[in-house]
Amino acid sequence: MVIVIHQTASTENAFLYNEKKVEQKAASYFHSRNTKAINPFFYDKSHRLKEFIDIEKLNPRVKNKCLHISVNPSVEDSLKLNDKMILREIDNFMQHMNYGDQTYFVYKHKDLERTHFHIVSTRIDKYTGKKIKDNHERQKAQNFIKGLELRHQLDNSKRSEKPVFKFSAKSRNIKQSLESLFYHINQLKEVNSKALYDEILKLFNVEIRKSGRGHIVLVTDEKGKVIRYPIRLSKFKEKPNFYKVEKETSIKEWIATNKDKKISSDLKREFVKELLWQIRMKGMNENNTKQYRLKRNIKRR
Repeated sequence: MVIVIHQTASTENAFLYNEKKVEQKAASYFHSRNTKAINPFFYDKSHRLKEFIDIEKLNPRVKNKCLHISVNPSVEDSLKLNDKMILREIDNFMQHMNYGDQTYFVYKHKDLERTHFHIVSTRIDKYTGKKIKDNHERQKAQNFIKGLELRHQLDNSKRSEKPVFKFSAKSRNIKQSLESLFYHINQLKEVNSKALYDEILKLFNVEIRKSGRGHIVLVTDEKGKVIRYPIRLSKFKEKPNFYKVEKETSIKEWIATNKDKKISSDLKREFVKELLWQIRMKGMNENNTKQYRLKRNIKRR
C-alpha cells in the first residue's frame, strides 16, 4: 500500500481534477464524510465545492489549504481488501491524521490501469478556523501503513511495479510512470504554458515532439539521445496539459512573445521538491539520484 499526500495549494483545483475524472468516466464517487447533505453526490459539483469554500473563508490567511491524498493499493493488496474494507481504512487513516471530523470526498479512480483512490479535504478546521497541525505528516502516514499491513496481513515484499521518475533504457512499466509524472505536473497551477511544461519535462529527460498529426513521448539520456521506443501521446489516459488541443502555440512563438520572462528558480525548486519526496516514498534506489542532485543545485542558486 502506498499513500501519497500531494503538495497542492488549491483545494478547488484538486477537487475539480477529481470531478473532471468522474465526468470523463475515469473515476467514480466512492465515499464522503461530515458533509451537510446525507448524500452530497446527489447534488452538482458546485454544491460540494461550496462546502470547502465556506470552511476556508474562516481563515483566508493560510496559503496551502488543500489536503489531497491518493491511496494506492498494489495488485496483491486489492486481492485482500475489498471496497468496504478500503472505505473503513480511509476513515481510519483520516482519523489517524487528525482529519476525521473534517469534510472530505473520496473518488475511486481506474485511469492508470489500476484502481486507486483520491481523498480531497481542507487543512482548515471546520469548527475553529485554525490550520490543522501537520507536523511529521509523512511519518504518521507511514506508521499507519505499517499498522494496516499488520491488520490485513499484507505482504509488502511483493509490491507491484511502482512508478518512478528516473527513466532509462531498461525501465519497466514506463507508460504508467510517465502518466504518473504527467499527473503531478498537471496539478501545478504555476505551470501555465506549454513552453514551461516542456522545460519541466526536460528535467526528467522526457520530451514531447510533433509527429504527423499528433505527438510522441520520448525518453532521452543526459545528452538528449532517444533511448526508448517512442509512445504515441494518444495512447496515454493521463495526458500532459497544453497537448489536448489540436491547434496550439509553438514553443518559438511562445518564446517570441515572452522573451523577457524567465522561468522562476523558485518554481523549479517547488516542483522538484514535490516530485522528490514522491520518489522517496516509492523507494527510489541508489541509481536514481539525479533529482536529488538537481534539488541541491537549485537550492544553491
